[in-house]
Amino acid sequence: MITKSILTAGVMLLVMLTSFGKAQMPKDPVDYVNPYMGNISHLLVPTYPTIHLPNSLLRVYPERPDFTGDLLRGLPLMVTSHRGSSAFNLSPFQGEEKDLKPVIQYSYDQEKLTPYSYSVYLDRQNTDVRFGLSHQSAMYEIDFGQDGPACLILNSRNGTMKWDGEAIAGSQSLENNTRVFLYLKPEQSPVEAFALKPSGLVPEKEASGRNACVVLKFAKGVKTIRLRYGISFIDETQARKNMERELGNSSLKTILENGRKVWNASLGKISVSGNTDYAKTIFYTSFYRTFERPVCISEDGRYFSAFDGKIHSDNGTPFFTDDWIWDSYRAHHPLRILVDPETEQNVLHSFLEMTAQMEHPWWPTFPEITGDSRRMNSNHGVASVIDAYRKGLRGFDLAKAYEACKAGIMEKTLAPWSGKPAGRLDQFYKDHGYIPALKDGEKETIPEVHGFEKRQPIAVTLGTAYDQWCLSQIAKELGLTADYQYFLKCSYNYRNVYNPATGFFHPKDSNGNFIEPFDYVFSGGMGAREFYGENNGWIYRWDVQHNIRDLISLMGGREKFAGNLDAMFSQPLGRSKYAFYAQLPDHTGNVGQFSMANEPSLHIPYLYNYAGQPWLTQKRIRNLLEQWFRNDLMGVPGDEDGGGMTSFVVFSYLGFYPVTPGLPVYNIGSPQFDQAKIDLGKGKFFIVEAAGNSPENKYIQSATLNGKPWNKPWFSHTDLISGGKLVLQMGPKANRNWGSLENDAPPSFSYE
Repeated sequence: MITKSILTAGVMLLVMLTSFGKAQMPKDPVDYVNPYMGNISHLLVPTYPTIHLPNSLLRVYPERPDFTGDLLRGLPLMVTSHRGSSAFNLSPFQGEEKDLKPVIQYSYDQEKLTPYSYSVYLDRQNTDVRFGLSHQSAMYEIDFGQDGPACLILNSRNGTMKWDGEAIAGSQSLENNTRVFLYLKPEQSPVEAFALKPSGLVPEKEASGRNACVVLKFAKGVKTIRLRYGISFIDETQARKNMERELGNSSLKTILENGRKVWNASLGKISVSGNTDYAKTIFYTSFYRTFERPVCISEDGRYFSAFDGKIHSDNGTPFFTDDWIWDSYRAHHPLRILVDPETEQNVLHSFLEMTAQMEHPWWPTFPEITGDSRRMNSNHGVASVIDAYRKGLRGFDLAKAYEACKAGIMEKTLAPWSGKPAGRLDQFYKDHGYIPALKDGEKETIPEVHGFEKRQPIAVTLGTAYDQWCLSQIAKELGLTADYQYFLKCSYNYRNVYNPATGFFHPKDSNGNFIEPFDYVFSGGMGAREFYGENNGWIYRWDVQHNIRDLISLMGGREKFAGNLDAMFSQPLGRSKYAFYAQLPDHTGNVGQFSMANEPSLHIPYLYNYAGQPWLTQKRIRNLLEQWFRNDLMGVPGDEDGGGMTSFVVFSYLGFYPVTPGLPVYNIGSPQFDQAKIDLGKGKFFIVEAAGNSPENKYIQSATLNGKPWNKPWFSHTDLISGGKLVLQMGPKANRNWGSLENDAPPSFSYE
């Protein structure tokens, strides 16, 4: 009896020790990533649980409206943008021939997804699916659970599919004469191949047009089918080469192990300690999002460019596209400068290549797989050029980039969502220093203006003033004195639409009169586009990123400036949520009139640093991160844009943020981790240490930078890039003296 008790106790102790050991096993960075975070939208486009390797051509995700979608639309083979539909579709099938469809809608269960893997159980088909991928190729392993013959349905939405006896070769036509190609090879040979037409199966081995489908039928008794495939934007032969180069005969296990390794290498460029697994999940999930675009489309040293419809040699420099620069310039590009400067240089070099390939030599604004769609407003790619150069990157031609950026601002129309040459609207801006607004009922006569998007006169005036400041700074670096002085003068154009009576940027008509009556919340129609753009006047009140110091002066000094910031966070919506969001659907994630859900807001919480109240920046940042970024299905407040917003989360969790791309300085916020360590390469690291950090201890009491006392709520890129350490002593109540002196404020407009 005693022996039995001792044995039982020993077994229990062993189980406890084993369980304890498992619980204490350290996680790798990729283990914290939750691709489902934010998959249900508050209102607009949600995030998608994307499976891809960092900045890779091949991206997939389960195709459904959002996480609550009850049915899967087949299995994806390739999506061509970070939230597009699958170009090709795979549908495993067992059942009656009459039930064959171009794409099967699946009931599903047991879905498991990581950045590099996917598995799902198609319950009504009784089929298990496993998936892993590389940069331009992937592998499916499918286990069929029924007794009948197994089939694979291969679909192209608008293209071709052909079985050659060994593999499927396919294509999908996209916009702008762009095509994506597929080469797919099953390990097991089918016994029959058919084309699926509206009339049913026909004994043909190829199909073309809408929903081009080929069906591969396997012998009865085949329970597991493994297939490998490659994707290309060049041709089917290159798709095959991509598959063979990356996968060879690798098992799914090997592919998954490699994917995990690649992700840990990228995410591991920032290591964090302290705080909870919950916080680390939000941080690393946000970091994962920042690798979703742009994507490298070089294939064995070549790439297809939709910017001129030709195949080019990349001459040893990988070519990148799919970058929505309107928002990515704010934090996404600056983050990449820190964690992957080589890729940032390659991205900027790619932009220069695009410029040379397009009809007009204008720097791109919204480069996608299918070319530059010229969406949104302003030409903020120029900001990424000067920001990279000022932070030491030299892997692109600054002089050529300047000419392209200058042409994109001076020769292309400033009208939003337009790639047309400059016209009357642009000449008015050059002559008067602002974009004129239309009065109520006044009809549009400018052909460059997009019917739905409108003129967005305040957004464009403010955005162009910033862009022209960026041009002035590049001209200064190049020694172009006349250009420097001209664009520096233009960079003050925001003053032309400032209303001193209200303290807001207020649209003017062509005669120079403010539009009246006016409501800074609701005037401007759908999305406030007739005057602003997606956000209302409360957000664009702060859209002078390059000259915060002058904005403070316009508003009457630091106290009034800070008071105006406070007012924005407390100003009510003014209508029911239903009515507010019906007009301003992009303006979600509200704290008063502040919108955490749209990129023009990202720098605003840091502006208290300029007004002598950095403690309020610390408070706001902590509160906003806690309120709007959570590890749950609605944990992202708005349209995340594939890294545009989550880069803000990464920076803010680290404890600093680049308010003004183009000035090599960072504003200090309130770090979330006890310690964060950024690998700068070549054995150099920048460390942010928050001593005494906790949810309550959000306020900075004192600081040292590289071992010396530091009383400023900012630091320079030079302080960071050579390796160093920022130590912040944290406490539960604000030290309102730290960083409060006027001379402590972050640099604005210039930095010497």
